[in-house]
Amino acid sequence: MNQAPQQPVIDILPDPQGVADRAAKWIADRTAQTSETFRIAVAGGNTPRALYCELVAPPLRDRIDWRRIELFWGDERYVPHDDPRSNYRMVRETLLAHAPIPIDHVHPVMLEGGVESGARHYEALLKSAYGADVLSPARPLFDLVLLGVGTDGHTASLFPGDWAMDESTNWTAAVVHNNEPRITLTYPAIHSSRAVAFLVTGIEKSEAVRRAIGGDLALPAARVRSQGEIVWFLDRAVAANLAEAGTA
Repeated sequence: MNQAPQQPVIDILPDPQGVADRAAKWIADRTAQTSETFRIAVAGGNTPRALYCELVAPPLRDRIDWRRIELFWGDERYVPHDDPRSNYRMVRETLLAHAPIPIDHVHPVMLEGGVESGARHYEALLKSAYGADVLSPARPLFDLVLLGVGTDGHTASLFPGDWAMDESTNWTAAVVHNNEPRITLTYPAIHSSRAVAFLVTGIEKSEAVRRAIGGDLALPAARVRSQGEIVWFLDRAVAANLAEAGTA
C-alpha cells in the first residue's frame, strides 16, 4: 500500500465545538445533494459524540431527511451493546435516540459467536447491503466514512504495525489491541467511499495528525483514501504542528 498521499482538505476551527458545528453542517449539506439513501460509517470517540449531538439539535436536525440515512459502524469493541465502551451505545444515546432513522437502516456490529465470527458476519452484511462481493470504484460502498485518529496514529481499529494494515481483500478484520478484541473495517471498505471525514481535537494528537497528513505510511491514518475527497476537521490545538510542517 505504498501509495502517494491523497491531497486532503484541511479545515481548522477554534475549538472542539467548532469542529462539531462545522462538520455537522458539512454532513447536512452532503445529504441534501442526493435523494438516494445516504450511507454513513460512523465512528466512536468524544469528538464524534459532539458531532452527533449537533446533528440532532435544532435547527440542523430539520434539514436532514433522516429516512434516507443508513448507518454502519467503522469499528466496535467486542463488548455488549450496553457496555459504556461500546461505540454502538454511544451512537444510540447521542444520535439514534433523537433522530427518526428507520430501524432497518441501522446496522451495528453483531457480537454473537466470537470476534472472528462477528467480523465475518459484518462483512457478509456489508456485501448484502452493497449487492455484490467485489467493490467497484465506480460505485462506492459508503457515501461518507467518519474517522478519528489516536495519539499513535491509529484510525478505526487499525493500529500501527498490526497485520490488518496490510489486509487488501477482506472488508472487515478481527483484531486485538491491548488485550481488547475489536472488529474493524479494513482499507478496502474504508476506501470505497465518496468522502472521508477525519474529526480530531486536542494537542496530544497534534504530532500524529502532522505525520498522517504529511504521508507517513507507518501511521494507519496516513493510508486512508477515498473515491472522492478527504476532509480533516481539526481544532487549533491539534493543528499546532501543521504550519511548521508546511501542511497548513
